[in-house]
Amino acid sequence: MVLRHPLVMLGSDGSAMAPVGRAAQARPHPRSYGAFARLLAYYVRERRAIDLAQAVRKMTSMPADQMGLADRGRIARGKKADLVVFDPARVKDEATFEQPHQYASGIPHVIVNGVFVVENGRHTGAKPGRALRRA
Repeated sequence: MVLRHPLVMLGSDGSAMAPVGRAAQARPHPRSYGAFARLLAYYVRERRAIDLAQAVRKMTSMPADQMGLADRGRIARGKKADLVVFDPARVKDEATFEQPHQYASGIPHVIVNGVFVVENGRHTGAKPGRALRRA
């Protein structure tokens, strides 16, 4: 019921992590690597608690609107090109408490500010992102 409520947005309090350097020594909660993939796999695909279009809206345009980020959250002319390409039939969180540094599967491409960060399932080394402030 909560997921379907029209005012509920979806987010995560997980940390930005990497399986390299000092961050690799940390034992983060699995949500740091798979919160949104879990939502899509478990609550959308398996449980059918919410449909895919609603889930994507609750993860993208709804929070962007709430934060006053007018150039984010939608695919449209004049918006920033932040895109996650995923296979709805395969997307899945892989991180566990025992092995938390596991990327989600079924996400072949991630584009940030129009630059491929993940292409064909591999990190490109690009880091075009930046911290955003509430408008």
